[in-house]
Amino acid sequence: MSLWTSLEPASATVEPGSSTQVRLRVRNTGDVVDEYRFEPVGDLAPWTTVEPAVLRLYPGTTGTVELTFAPPRTPDAKAGPNPYAVRITPTEHPDAVTVPEGNLTILPFSEMRAELVPTTVAGRLRGRPRLAVDNLGNTKLTTSMTGEDNGDQLSYEIRPGNAQIEPGRAQFVDLTLRPKRIIWFGSKEQHPFKVAVQRAGVPPEAVDGTYVQRGFLPRWLATLLGILLALALAFVMFWFGHKPAVSTRAEEQMEQVGSSLAPSPSAQPSLPAQPSAPAESPAAQPQPSQSQNDGGGGGDAKPKESTAPKKPKQETAADAVRTLSAKEPGKKHICMRARTGRDHWSKPNCDSTWAGINADGKTFGAPFTALNFASYGLSGLGASALVETSGDPEWLPSAAVVPDSANIYIGEHVEAGTPDPRNLAGFRISIGEGKLYNFGYSLIGKTKLDTAGGLDKPRPAYLFVGSEEKGHPLNGFALLPSDG
Repeated sequence: MSLWTSLEPASATVEPGSSTQVRLRVRNTGDVVDEYRFEPVGDLAPWTTVEPAVLRLYPGTTGTVELTFAPPRTPDAKAGPNPYAVRITPTEHPDAVTVPEGNLTILPFSEMRAELVPTTVAGRLRGRPRLAVDNLGNTKLTTSMTGEDNGDQLSYEIRPGNAQIEPGRAQFVDLTLRPKRIIWFGSKEQHPFKVAVQRAGVPPEAVDGTYVQRGFLPRWLATLLGILLALALAFVMFWFGHKPAVSTRAEEQMEQVGSSLAPSPSAQPSLPAQPSAPAESPAAQPQPSQSQNDGGGGGDAKPKESTAPKKPKQETAADAVRTLSAKEPGKKHICMRARTGRDHWSKPNCDSTWAGINADGKTFGAPFTALNFASYGLSGLGASALVETSGDPEWLPSAAVVPDSANIYIGEHVEAGTPDPRNLAGFRISIGEGKLYNFGYSLIGKTKLDTAGGLDKPRPAYLFVGSEEKGHPLNGFALLPSDG
């Protein structure tokens, strides 16, 4: 070995977002002039620079190079001791490579972001927003959540009340808001509330939201019912206060008729009258009989129209995103559908809800073979699919970028005579503006593979969801758009 090295110091400490330097001393212990090339290796290599990168030394002389470490303030900068190394390659003896090693301790930092999705919810008896908590630090985040409002008008149910989130991951927390007073009649009322996210050692971070409580019946209907009730009471009171008297003179008229028909006591009996010939009664005319028709008259029967129900048109992701954007035009939205097998499509799921959920609230439990996306407020979508093979997964050609409110499909096309489509291992998606976060998983037997990430740059940057490893098909994920 014709080279001697020394790291000063051998161990260093740095805070994410800043930099530190380590001096590497090199001595040529050989008998010829040599030139040495320096290359950082290991996990810290992307954040390490060496100056100068090439050093020429005469026999017996010593040179110095500076190693600068600048880890970013992101979850990728893992807190704790991290080994590093520098590969030194002599020009005269390229096989005599020397790799001095050192240790760099990255200090921990904690950073969190919490957001209500959506920030405003409405309902008569309850509201159900979701709280997205992102761990942007490089250590595990432990949080607890509580709710509060002015006047104690709401009750809160938070599931889970505590969460532990790994660096670079996010977790959704389900909230159920219930008003303590029911509005039977009248217009809606707004109840501002806060969700306090508490973590150790720092003040709690409050996330503001609004619950809009609707009345069961509108105010105009209550006024109409009151007027009708008042009119009914007035009519009843008038009827009983001015009841008309009903009388009859039937008895008087009967007495007068009886007195006029009674015989006078002085009247003489009259002689009996001669019998007269009986009058012939006219022959009874036969009445025409009417025919009985049970179930309608005669005539030609009309053919019955078919009542078989027509198959409803299947709702696409574009249909769902147009409906959602009409209700909430001030927000960014993304809707998606998932296909399993050859032609089994799920209903559209939007924003932070899981893709591939049926109307009964359960997932298919089977790998996806195709996906259908549509966006609003993201300046269009681009996507491509990663499908499983007998070996490593392979990428299909990218689909053309589509504008907002239009459908984009990825996965293998299926038609009569074609083989069954291959399962998706993952996909890439790009947007024109805003931010996009993903939360996904793949299930293989009892093995669960979590994936999570974020996209905050426009295309050609993309967000990857899934796994590039063999045997991890995708069967569930969620996408959450944000204004950024």
